[in-house]
Amino acid sequence: MNEDVNEDVNEDVNPRRGVGPWPGGPENWPSGDHWDPELLAEGDARNVIDRYRYWTIEAIRADLDTARHPFHVAIENFHHDSNIGSVVRSANAFGAEAVHVVGRKRWNRRGAMVTDRYQHVHHHESVEAFLGWARGAGLPVVGIDITETSIPIETYTFPRECVLVFGQESVGLSPEMTSGCRDIVHITQHGSTRSINVGAAAAVAMWAWHQRHEPDDAPARSGVVGD
Repeated sequence: MNEDVNEDVNEDVNPRRGVGPWPGGPENWPSGDHWDPELLAEGDARNVIDRYRYWTIEAIRADLDTARHPFHVAIENFHHDSNIGSVVRSANAFGAEAVHVVGRKRWNRRGAMVTDRYQHVHHHESVEAFLGWARGAGLPVVGIDITETSIPIETYTFPRECVLVFGQESVGLSPEMTSGCRDIVHITQHGSTRSINVGAAAAVAMWAWHQRHEPDDAPARSGVVGD
């Protein structure tokens, strides 16, 4: 298992959101290794919650590591699926332990909105390698797909420690991945379409995991939709 570090995508900076330079100049800057001097001087327009304004990327990632949840997310990547970025972004929002890209190592990071910088993203060359890792880690693999025997998500109790795995857009999970799953779960739908976008399905499944396992008094980190 290799951790894939993004080096080619610039930080998502939007001047319409965020904060300006720290008031009062350098003499009034807060102290601590987690503060980024460049951001304190120039302002922080990144897509991060207020808690992390002016923090370094390394400090944000380390802080998230203290509060990640014990579920992982995996997605097959054999045809350069453009939804992977959206899955990574949702995994960050829901506090997944890590994301696993199975198949091709390169993936379209645009939809991630650079959240991959704060999220552990690992690569597995094949389904066999991924399933071997999951077995070694003692994590049951739960597939999200629509099959004749899949279980409605609203009736399913996700294991607390598990991997939620998603297939390619339009084709779903590969037969090899399906055979390696402990259960296959589907998202109940009420319209004419047979399936929903993989990125949307991933967000729904992660939310459903939280509904089963997150304590009522667990602290949430506020965010917004659509940035």
